[in-house]
Amino acid sequence: MALLRFNIVKRLFWRKRGIFALKLLFFTVSVLIFCEFIIYYIVIIQCHWPQLKAPRAIELTSDSVLKAMFIADTHLLGEINGHWLDKLRREWQMERAFQTSLWLLQPEIVFILGDVFDEGKWSSSQAWSDDVRRFLKMFRHPVQTEIMVIVGNHDIGFHYEMTAFKLERFSKVFNFASGKIVTRKGVNFIMVNSVALEGDGCSICRTAEARLAQLSHKLNCSLREGIQHKERCSDADKIPASVPILLQHYPLYRRSDSNCTGEDSAPLDKKNDLFREKYDVLSQEASQKLLWWFQPRLILSGHTHSACEVLHNGKIPEISVPSFSWRNRNNPSFILGTLTSTDFSLDKCFLPYENTVITLYCTAGAVLMVFILARLQLLVSPFRFVQHLITKYKAL
Repeated sequence: MALLRFNIVKRLFWRKRGIFALKLLFFTVSVLIFCEFIIYYIVIIQCHWPQLKAPRAIELTSDSVLKAMFIADTHLLGEINGHWLDKLRREWQMERAFQTSLWLLQPEIVFILGDVFDEGKWSSSQAWSDDVRRFLKMFRHPVQTEIMVIVGNHDIGFHYEMTAFKLERFSKVFNFASGKIVTRKGVNFIMVNSVALEGDGCSICRTAEARLAQLSHKLNCSLREGIQHKERCSDADKIPASVPILLQHYPLYRRSDSNCTGEDSAPLDKKNDLFREKYDVLSQEASQKLLWWFQPRLILSGHTHSACEVLHNGKIPEISVPSFSWRNRNNPSFILGTLTSTDFSLDKCFLPYENTVITLYCTAGAVLMVFILARLQLLVSPFRFVQHLITKYKAL
């Protein structure tokens, strides 16, 4: 009889321990699912496509409105500087953010504004292939969504590291060419290799500038009318008559980020740092050339990892898009654009903050530890502790 009771008690004990272990497992898995999946939906579902201003927007249809998404500086880590845990964490964050954004927002086209890779400037052929494979997995997309990629200095190197081989392998993977025009729904995008706008006459620089000048001629012919222009433009290909949007990695020249505002602008201790021409921003000469050639209605750039809005010549807005990766920012974001051939409207969409996710994990870990200690009776409950103090006080 005693043995039977002992066996029953033993079974109940192990059953309770098993149930407790299952509860702990369920709690842990729930926290993981929330922090690695659900939080992206909760944050990104708050983003919406911006509305165009009336009254023009009233006459527009889905055939004339383009929904574009702009991200920058993903910096996929390479084999030299990339620790495996850093790779895993940051690349998973970007993959979940991108895939969730595609599912919720369904953009028609996505532009990545350079520095796709962190070590493209010196990676071997094998390392490059591995980086490209990881990029294609992370930024996979349905057939109805296009992805266009602009070259950055980390993809092919700064000007004096840039070679024809590096540029060619990038162009082969992403179908990129400086001075390439992409037209969707009547909206003209000019894709610029800003690394090649050094102005020193190097072969890559000469080719890039010649293409841009030729494209400027074609655009001007499309935008202007008259007998005189028809004579000059008899050999020019026809391009939709829409003022272009410039897409590049380096921002146009500005002294610093001192006038930039917003929670994702540069930190206060760096805002007044003077930018170096041809390193942090384009040179004044190259910037003026682009403005004179294209007179764009909008410019989007990356490189600084921080947000900024600048007005060039008092009328041309430039938006510096912050980095998409936790490795560069605690609060990454991207830009949503509703565009037509004559109008545009932009809005910013933030991703989950890294410190929010870390706080959630730390809180969950503390709660888990309290449960375990309480279960092992190593933690006295507050009620019993107070009761013990009262009893001891009365005894005195």
